[in-house]
Amino acid sequence: MILGKKLIVIMPAYNAEKTLAQTYEELPHEYVDEVILVDDASKDETARVARELGIRTVIHPDNRGYGGNQKTCYREALRHGADIVVMVHPDYQYSPRLVAAMASMIASGHYDVVLGSRILGGTALKGGMPLYKYIANRFLTLIENTALGVKLSEYHTGFRAFTRGVLETLPLEENSDDFVFDSEMLVQAVYFGFRIGELSCPTKYFREASSINFRRSVTYGLGVLGSILKFLVDRWGLKRFAIFSRGGRRLQPDDRAAQ
Repeated sequence: MILGKKLIVIMPAYNAEKTLAQTYEELPHEYVDEVILVDDASKDETARVARELGIRTVIHPDNRGYGGNQKTCYREALRHGADIVVMVHPDYQYSPRLVAAMASMIASGHYDVVLGSRILGGTALKGGMPLYKYIANRFLTLIENTALGVKLSEYHTGFRAFTRGVLETLPLEENSDDFVFDSEMLVQAVYFGFRIGELSCPTKYFREASSINFRRSVTYGLGVLGSILKFLVDRWGLKRFAIFSRGGRRLQPDDRAAQ
């Protein structure tokens, strides 16, 4: 609990067998009420390791993609009564020890969304972020800040915290099941007027850490630009998009997930 609010950590997992235990062990368990891992049809022993650690584990029999994995994570967190949800990648790229700090920023009432920023501390490149990813991150962030009218250090971190209200309000079922889900979700949060804060977070890049290749990075970047364009076109009243509709599809119980 954080200030009387139930804190659930979610882990969207794919082939995280080698790093899961270390990630889990460094969570601030004195504050975390529950950990939920969704295994997206991994080819290794991720699910077995998760269960041995006592993590509530949900298995996708077929791979649904990074966005599809997150949708199941958030559904499960809401179903189990979360007030605050923090997403931690089980590949140990982000520091699990900062979960309580991020959740506290939410519990304080100051923010609805909190991002663990790799850029604020100025250590992204020292942590091993490839130069092309760093340059693309800065370029896309500049465009996003300009188009959305906000000022964040980065939009592309996978370390994120949300209030229950955010997850229940955003029409997340309208979003992509691929990596661009992350971008769409933040653009939605801005569109719906939620307050976004940031916390400096060190990052580590190594062989076992999840990272999309150059080709997928290009596809992701184009998807980010597409989500910004949709935001602007919708705001200008030229066309309405379901991802920004208050009547859009919200998260529903998922019977396809097997525990």
